[in-house]
Amino acid sequence: MSEEIMYTWRAPLTDDELVGLVRSHGGRGEPGWWDRIRRHSLGWVCAREPGGLLVGFVNVAWDGGDHAFLLDTKTRGSHQRRGIATEVVRLAADRARAAGCEWLHVDFEPRLRAFYVDACGFRPTEAGLIHLSDPAG
Repeated sequence: MSEEIMYTWRAPLTDDELVGLVRSHGGRGEPGWWDRIRRHSLGWVCAREPGGLLVGFVNVAWDGGDHAFLLDTKTRGSHQRRGIATEVVRLAADRARAAGCEWLHVDFEPRLRAFYVDACGFRPTEAGLIHLSDPAG
């Protein structure tokens, strides 16, 4: 974990900052995304450089009860492989636990297994998925 990075829970965050973060590593940042989904969040963790640049993010959605859902873990392209994403996930888990959640769920692509299972401590589980934009499911 970088000592220069400041981590915050539910700190102010703009849609433009998130679009920039996603685009920094080749993702397709969608303007308006954060403004639409923020109200469904238990909270989020931001990682910032001392000058304020957003370098990491994770969102924690929830069902209003025992289950929280880790979504959209992001690290600025120039800041990857420094432990920033691991720390935002750790803090997100701590805050979900403090809010009374019993479970923290995460879905990920196979290439991210080492990060979520090995580095962050998630246990592999069985799950189901329906791709709603694909008529075949």
